[in-house]
Amino acid sequence: MSGRLPLADGELARTAGVRTLVRGGVDEETGEVLSPAVLAQRIGWCADLVAGMVGALIGEHWNTADVQVLASGQDAGGRKLPSHAWMALRRLGWTVTPAEGVRVNDRVVRMAQEQAGRALRSVWWRAALTAGVLATWPADPRKRTPAEWEQVRASIPGGEHLPSGVIKGRTRQAVTFLNANGRLPVDVFELEGVPRVPRMLLLAACDRQQATLERCETDPGRVLLRLQLPLRPDPRAYRDWTWVACPIILPPTVPVGAVLHLPTLRVLGGRVRADVAFTHVVAKARRAGHTVGLGVDWGVNTLLSAGAVRLHTDGRITALGAGGQFRAAGVLAKQHRLRRHSERLHAKVDHYQRLIGVNERHQLVGKHAVLRDEIRHVSERRQNLNNAVAWAAARWAVDQAIAARASVIYLEDLRSLEARGMGATLNTRLSQQVRGKIVDRMRHLAAETGIAVVTVPARNTSKHCPQCLTVLQHRKAPDKPTVAGWKWAICPNQSCRWQGDRDHGAWRRIAARGLTHQAKTVIDKTSGQMVIRAVVDKLEATAVITKVSRVDRSKTGPTWHRATRPAPRRRRAPSPTRPHSRAGKRPEGHAPTGQRLPRAAHRHQGVNTISTPTTGHRPRGAALGAGFHLHAHASPPRWETIPETQSDSGSLG
Repeated sequence: MSGRLPLADGELARTAGVRTLVRGGVDEETGEVLSPAVLAQRIGWCADLVAGMVGALIGEHWNTADVQVLASGQDAGGRKLPSHAWMALRRLGWTVTPAEGVRVNDRVVRMAQEQAGRALRSVWWRAALTAGVLATWPADPRKRTPAEWEQVRASIPGGEHLPSGVIKGRTRQAVTFLNANGRLPVDVFELEGVPRVPRMLLLAACDRQQATLERCETDPGRVLLRLQLPLRPDPRAYRDWTWVACPIILPPTVPVGAVLHLPTLRVLGGRVRADVAFTHVVAKARRAGHTVGLGVDWGVNTLLSAGAVRLHTDGRITALGAGGQFRAAGVLAKQHRLRRHSERLHAKVDHYQRLIGVNERHQLVGKHAVLRDEIRHVSERRQNLNNAVAWAAARWAVDQAIAARASVIYLEDLRSLEARGMGATLNTRLSQQVRGKIVDRMRHLAAETGIAVVTVPARNTSKHCPQCLTVLQHRKAPDKPTVAGWKWAICPNQSCRWQGDRDHGAWRRIAARGLTHQAKTVIDKTSGQMVIRAVVDKLEATAVITKVSRVDRSKTGPTWHRATRPAPRRRRAPSPTRPHSRAGKRPEGHAPTGQRLPRAAHRHQGVNTISTPTTGHRPRGAALGAGFHLHAHASPPRWETIPETQSDSGSLG
């Protein structure tokens, strides 16, 4: 299914994707209904054929010369290479054939060339990065001097704005190769080796002779995928291929008027997953011209702190409300527990491997395999928790921007932040943060409503006062004197005297800095993301929050009469005697509901739910049976707060 969407002024065509399950199909030639297991088997046969050709292509052209030719964008005659990878490979004459005796059509070869071409194109940036690191190898790889940092950044294309963590990671990879082989690698192709080929079908490289996708006219949420699949793992002729019709149910997040594209099929865990891409019309995000912006600050105990500010026509900046917080201390405590469990499993596996050696009949081989499976299971649990936290935090931040009618979200640029030099506990907690995933999902959700997401420099956002830029004094919060940390900030300037949570001061500084520097917003050429790269001192001097004077509450008339005994929320007069039968008047007081929340819901979860790792440590913020949503808390709206009631469940907004 293809087509172009009509666009108006201020609109943009955006391509996104959703993942859904293919639960079965029908063989159109025989009319046989294929179960999910049989369908997964037949798609797996086709994916194996494609993966074999992809591995042959990548292995043949996994070298600097061929990848450089593909990355140059021109063929031998100087003509521009097509954007589609399979067409570019055919222009260069890089062909591939299936195994001897196996018959596939040309569209299956296209899928193999498309997958191999994407892999070869993506390695060129890593090749340039590795070449720059190796060409300017430092005297001490563990710590570069300022001059060595300038040299390595100058030798890498676009290295001026590259995060230092990327360069350090590539340096550590080269050091590992040096320790194992006694020399530095020649290039990235020797450093990484031929990559592993995933089993998948890129149907986007095919036409109607291999696959079609049609939307149901009566039910837009249903589509029909038709594709040719083999009847055996090694098809010998074209008669071993038949058309299979697979109905797919789309998630409700796909708009009705969206243009659907052929999906990518993968077989995971015995089930077929389809990644369906679609194009729909969204409002175009602006780089500048914003008057209301949302500032988002990262934290360790409080994952996100956010609030909106307004830029007035006279240049004043005022805060819109007190802001909110998104806390996920309980989920991070569970992540901490799983991380420690994974470390113990890895230690056992390494010990067993040393004992086994090369003896394949050792008595510990079975236990070694069981521990390997457990490590994969724990890794999947950690990944699922990270994805859940990322989506929940991103959705909360975008909802805050929508509620405040903000047209831009300003984030701290913490790509170069490393978890080192801050103690074992804090380093561990920083390494578990999922900032990158949250930012990616925040950009994805914000693009649906035309909200721009811009990263700003993180220099001194928590250090200076948001109202006068004076250096703040940090101390314990006055309402939590026993809680560890210095969460409270006080401005020593006598004419200002602002005080509050340091995270709330930080989001004010971030939002004000973004609005004053919005003319300096640029779009990164490699990623296409909006970013403010540097802070201008002249603009920074105006990035202050104007203190709004409170409304005069002086008495202007007689005081309203208030009853000395207001109506109580609960009945104080005794109810009539309860009848013997079930029917009758309700009993006195509140009737019990008979439902009881998990234990973690009745306890306030403090911010320090992850302490120093000790033997037998059990974080208090992650009780068994509490579930995910009882561990991720957001500040409730003010109109939902009932001050008359007292609850021991903490903030479960």
